[in-house]
Formats: sequence, structure tokens, C-alpha cells
Amino acid sequence: MPEKLHIQTSLPRHIAIVMDGNGRWAKNRNKPRVFGHQQGVESARTMVETAARWNIEALTLFAFSSENWKRPEDEVGFLMKLFIKALNAESKKLHKNNVRMKIIGDVSRFDKKLQHTIEDVEQLTAENNGLQLYIAANYGGRWDIKQALKKICLSMSENELELKDLDETTIEKHLMLSDAPPVDLFIRTGGEQRISNFLLWQIAYAELVFSDKLWPDYGAIDLQQAIEEFSNRERRFGKIASEQHVRHNETDISNE
Repeated sequence: MPEKLHIQTSLPRHIAIVMDGNGRWAKNRNKPRVFGHQQGVESARTMVETAARWNIEALTLFAFSSENWKRPEDEVGFLMKLFIKALNAESKKLHKNNVRMKIIGDVSRFDKKLQHTIEDVEQLTAENNGLQLYIAANYGGRWDIKQALKKICLSMSENELELKDLDETTIEKHLMLSDAPPVDLFIRTGGEQRISNFLLWQIAYAELVFSDKLWPDYGAIDLQQAIEEFSNRERRFGKIASEQHVRHNETDISNE
């Protein structure tokens, strides 16, 4: 049972997590990689429950990148089945707890069954106004920017937008996560210290925290420690300290 912890801290509005290390976690236990992915779902559930309990506005989890199709076919097939199973298992609980879930990424490559499952969960939770949960699946940061620019070019070709009106705000409106607050805290587990093509635009001013823990071992206390590190950093956004006004959401967060 984790020790009960209480801190007064400034909470990030939006947390994004690269859930890395499932395969290595399983290998360390002489288990197949798919066993690690199953355990990874449990850690994802813990992050969602914890973020909702602490009143985090948005949580984005990197579940399957556009590069992950290069993995062995049997592992990709298992991940697709696990995705459907997890969505079906969690949808009613998410809805009951006022969580709105949305998939970001190119879902057109998924089979029809998975696409329909995604549509069902998104429709079920669409009106919820609690935690905004985004699952990045078949997602890549470069793809995200590319698809936004395609939409903008189409608007220009139809005379709905002029070149002089193109600015960062316009681009952001066409990106995935356009309806979410900016990412404040980026976390990657598994000991790697890279972005891996995740939310390249959206994490421009995020605080980066890297953990050596493999994803199935990452829990609520680890998330709290990442938030503590976030709250102790000075975020200036290009300004000097005396000019900066940081949003403080003083909250007592605890693990029980």
C-alpha cells in the first residue's frame, strides 16, 4: 500500500505521456512482449484514474505510433485486439466518471471493427466535461502537422482563407488536440530521453520529465513526483522571471 502523500503544488493543465517499456518489462520476467502490453493497460488505467482524481484537465497517452506498424505482425495484431478489448472494457467506467475520450491519429488504417468501437466510445463520452482523455493511436507528430497544412491549403484553394491570415493560431486550429489546453508536462517512461515524433507542435513549451521506470511499473506516486518536479521549475516562455505570470492551481494531491 503506497504511503499517503500530501503536497501543495501547481498542477499542469495537460499531461502527455509516452508509455514506453512494456516489451522490456515482459522480457525481464521471461514473458512474451504481449504480456507487457497487457500490464501496460493497467498502468494506463491508473494514470486516468489519478489524473481525474487530481482534477487534471487533459491527459494524452501515446498508445500506438505511426511507426509501430513496423513491429512484428503478430504483435501488431495483438495490440489491435487489446485496443478493442480495452475500449470495450473501459467505456462505461469512463462515462460514469465523466471522462471524455477521443482518439487522435489516422484511424483510417484500422479495421472496421476497431473504427466502430472508437466511434461508439467517443459518442458515448462526447458530452462529458471532466477529464479530457486523448489516446494517440496511429499518430505521428509530423503527420499531424502535415494533415493540418493539407486542410489549410484546401481552405485557401476554396477561398475560405487568405495567405495573409495564416498564423500559428490558424495552424493550431487544424491540429489534433485543437480543443485541448496546451501540453504543460511531457513524461516518457522506459529510460529513453527522446520525443519519438509525439506532439511535436503541442509540446513546444512543455516541461520534459524522463523516468527510468518501465511503463507497467509506473504508478500514481511516480506521476506525483513528476508533477512535483514540474511545479518546482520556472516556466518563463521566453520572458524574464519578473515578467512571467504562471498559472497556479494550488491543490492537495494524495495517493491512498
